[in-house]
Amino acid sequence: MDYAKCLAFGGGREAFLRLSDIGYDESAVCGRLGLDDITDITWRAIPIYRKEKLFAREPLECAIDIFLLQGALSQEELDLLFDEDGQKTLCGCGVLSSRGDKWVSNLSCYPVGGGFIVSDHAWPKLPHPGQCAVPHNQVMYIGTDSRWLVHATVRREFESALDLCTGSGIHAILAARHTKRVIAVDINQRAVECTAFNAYLAGAQNVEAVCGDLYEKLGDERFELITANPPFVPSPVDELGYRDGGSDGESVQRRIVEGLPCRLSLGGVAQIVTELGEREGDSLPDRLRSWLNGAPLDILVLRLRTHSAANYAISHAKGDDSYEEFFESVDEWATNLSSQGYTHISSVLIAFKWSDPSCGEPWERMEDVAPPSADMGYAVEEIFAAERLSRLSDLRELLESRKIRRLGNIGLLEASQLGNTADMKAQAQLLGVPLSIGRWLDGVELNILLALHTPKSLSELTEEFGGGGELLLDKLRLLIRSGFVTLC
Repeated sequence: MDYAKCLAFGGGREAFLRLSDIGYDESAVCGRLGLDDITDITWRAIPIYRKEKLFAREPLECAIDIFLLQGALSQEELDLLFDEDGQKTLCGCGVLSSRGDKWVSNLSCYPVGGGFIVSDHAWPKLPHPGQCAVPHNQVMYIGTDSRWLVHATVRREFESALDLCTGSGIHAILAARHTKRVIAVDINQRAVECTAFNAYLAGAQNVEAVCGDLYEKLGDERFELITANPPFVPSPVDELGYRDGGSDGESVQRRIVEGLPCRLSLGGVAQIVTELGEREGDSLPDRLRSWLNGAPLDILVLRLRTHSAANYAISHAKGDDSYEEFFESVDEWATNLSSQGYTHISSVLIAFKWSDPSCGEPWERMEDVAPPSADMGYAVEEIFAAERLSRLSDLRELLESRKIRRLGNIGLLEASQLGNTADMKAQAQLLGVPLSIGRWLDGVELNILLALHTPKSLSELTEEFGGGGELLLDKLRLLIRSGFVTLC
């Protein structure tokens, strides 16, 4: 797909807007395909989707088939989507082409965040007409990790944003809705052209697409929002530019983190979705801290999924059509992961902010959470706020001057060892929020939560629970940090 030609042709936007008119969005697509989430699409089930879910061949079904499932439409079906002028425009742009008596799209159109983003086709382990291998300069499709970052990105008003390894420009385009100026950078010229085309389709005139190696073309400029979905796969080969991050998977993402102190504005936030290899006795937050070279930034790591090194090697091995080739590839991948000392590979969302001196030393925090399926950028901000509040040197004075209250509805799962009810504990978790972190609480912490059915002052809690106050203060710090209580 030639995105530069597509943009130079100057057409296609009105035709693509037709997709919005027929309701081509995430909710509608999931409904038609019978999915809970669009990331649940199984590429090898395409014939089943077509036969069982898209049989009606209404406009929405036809759009899903040609622009998402890489299918072919008859002329009659194409007429349901675009009028004659629209078809001519998309053919002239190179978006549509004929294959016998059928029509196919040379790009995929992914519903995202109330709009859509075009990019190269997703490439499952299936043959593609006219191609035998994925080109090295393939523009990344809108995959699961891209959508995770979409959900996790902080969405507030910013003056400037930077999206590194922008690919299709998905994160730059979405940032343009709440940011005055956005720069999208990729080392792949085709990705830059794809981003420019997506900005044109979205009417995002505040997005500038730049071809370069990370920060090299940016001068001394700093940004309030920095996002990145870099190549991160610890790969023994260098086949895919958007995927392979060197033998350790860190060749690009490490340089992104190392450059943050010179690029992130005070009060800003940097967010990265990636995978990191885990070794025995090696802390991921500590590794990220070392990449910052002493810069005082706070680090939040949300671990979404973890794969054993063996399963990771199997999932990335190629050679589905050859017994010998497949197992040779598995061995090659497994040997590389073993040489790096990786026992597991984790999918993570990482957020960085400049530290607040009033909260003591810069901190690192890692939590295991469920992958996001709804917008949770504000929840990421709330974790930073809660962590910093719990670390304030004058927290006791604040607690003495204001009342303490519970935050939202908290679900409890009580547990105790049979015959030893005195050792009862409870797992607490906020209910009805997109980012909920579970905590096992001891009896004191649980009783504090129960006592806060109405807001109370520190003196009231001290009177109720007794003690010198230090234990109570420590417990309140933990409950604040966990997001269960805050100050009125």
